Amino acid sequence: MTPLHIQSLGALALLLLLVEPHSPSTTKAAIERVATLRTPRAAHTATTLPSGHVLFVGGMVSGGSSGATAELFDPTTNSVEAVASLAESRAGHTATQLPNGKVLVAGGYNGDYVASIELFDPSTRRFTPAGSMTEARSGHTATLLPDGRVLFVGGVGTGWTFLRSAEIYDASLGTSQPVGSMSAPRESHTATLLVDGRVLIVGGHSGRRQNMIVYTSAEVFSLETRRFSAAGELAIARHKHDAVRLKDGRVLIVAGADRTDRNHFNTTEIYDPKAATFENGPSMANRRYKIAGTTVLLPNGDVLVTSGGPNAEIFSSSSKTFAAVPGRFPAAYRFAAATALKGGDVIIAGGYSDANANTDGIWRFRP
Repeated sequence: MTPLHIQSLGALALLLLLVEPHSPSTTKAAIERVATLRTPRAAHTATTLPSGHVLFVGGMVSGGSSGATAELFDPTTNSVEAVASLAESRAGHTATQLPNGKVLVAGGYNGDYVASIELFDPSTRRFTPAGSMTEARSGHTATLLPDGRVLFVGGVGTGWTFLRSAEIYDASLGTSQPVGSMSAPRESHTATLLVDGRVLIVGGHSGRRQNMIVYTSAEVFSLETRRFSAAGELAIARHKHDAVRLKDGRVLIVAGADRTDRNHFNTTEIYDPKAATFENGPSMANRRYKIAGTTVLLPNGDVLVTSGGPNAEIFSSSSKTFAAVPGRFPAAYRFAAATALKGGDVIIAGGYSDANANTDGIWRFRP
């Protein structure tokens, strides 16, 4: 319920008391469900197009299989429509908006590890083949570089192999070329473009179950040298976390889990690129993991942490504290997707619950 739905001053006053208590643990912003996905999905992607529409692509669908469907959300009407499907189904892929407005969809898993790349053209609302990565990858990262090319890093490849390799894709040529490798193979890591054009890689893991190693290490990729170099150590090893660059150029590292996945973190760390060091940040109220790509920098410099918990939280760039956002999710959805709209709103969609049930929910954050 929002103030627009209130028909009397008395009800409005009551609502204000409920959602704006005099407490530092809350914020004036709110989240509400506004629409329904045509296909419940998780481990999908969400991308805001130049038109303002949001493109949802692929992901895990019913029965745990990967999907090839895509759909568009219209934020002016809060409505959803289907668009043409991918040529190849995929989950755990990446979606990167290019400078020309097209969306580059790369890699993923569909029973096999996927190397193919497809381009979504908003003008035709269709996907077309756009070459392949040098290695099939799922659970990798994709970063748009200052020169318009895309850096793919790590992930898992053919034969359940954890990858330390990286490559750069050039959309103008439709080709990808390998670059120097990381010091360690990584999946469930994060990649963040720094102000100086380097790319910060943080944490992640390699191996499975008793053989899993979760990293404290970080590395930076230099486009000039096409190589990775050491970039400091986290206070705690974490994977399945998220990262976002703050307006001051530092990087906020959020939540994650240990190697057992039983211990989820509410802690944060902040990376200083100039000193190449991490410092402890403020803690959140909720422990979260499997949240990659769902933490959003807001226009005012605050940061919205959207998924992996029963509600969203905002990191204040001024007070350096977290505050709860009114409006609760039915479950702590993992592998959801989120994207910022032009006006400062944020769309959060999909994900799966602890009961392994995908949601078809689309929620909207209004600052």
